[in-house]
Amino acid sequence: MSAEARSVMDSAACLRQPSVVEKPPPPPTPNPVTDRDLGQLRTSLKRYFRARIKNDGEVEDLVQEVFTRVAARKEGGQVEHLDRYLFQTASSVLADRARNMRAKRADLHVEFDPDHHSATDIDPHRTLSGREDLRAVTSALLVLPARTRTVFVLHRLEGRKYREIAIQLGISVSAVEKHMARAVLHLARNCGENR
Repeated sequence: MSAEARSVMDSAACLRQPSVVEKPPPPPTPNPVTDRDLGQLRTSLKRYFRARIKNDGEVEDLVQEVFTRVAARKEGGQVEHLDRYLFQTASSVLADRARNMRAKRADLHVEFDPDHHSATDIDPHRTLSGREDLRAVTSALLVLPARTRTVFVLHRLEGRKYREIAIQLGISVSAVEKHMARAVLHLARNCGENR
């Protein structure tokens, strides 16, 4: 290669290399979120959840779940519209809660009330005694004449009034009273000693 050719190639190489590399301007940084902003967002989220669920005890848990999900998100960096993002997450939290409650059939659950549910409710001796009493009453009822048994069952178990029973069976109210007296006396004699 001649000296002249080398000179042309060197000058071409110089033209290809930029003398100063310009960097693009950095993107604008969003304003940092203050504690005051978070407090206002928390209050707004509480209002959002209170308007949509009945149980006030769950509101704080749902708000906490929103902030937990936002903090654990996989994408790094700040969120441009934090309020919108929080409420979109709150909507997802509500949807997940509804799915979870349907799966657990929570609408059929009854709260535990110590006044109505005590340790004696599930006492095995009491359960056995109740079953034995039920068998004794059933046996005693089966011995009664059919009409007397029917009158007793309609009044005591179905809650019908004497007049209704009389009309249904085509007998007088006085006859209903006599059948009831006979049934109660029979049960007292045959089942009263078992207690």
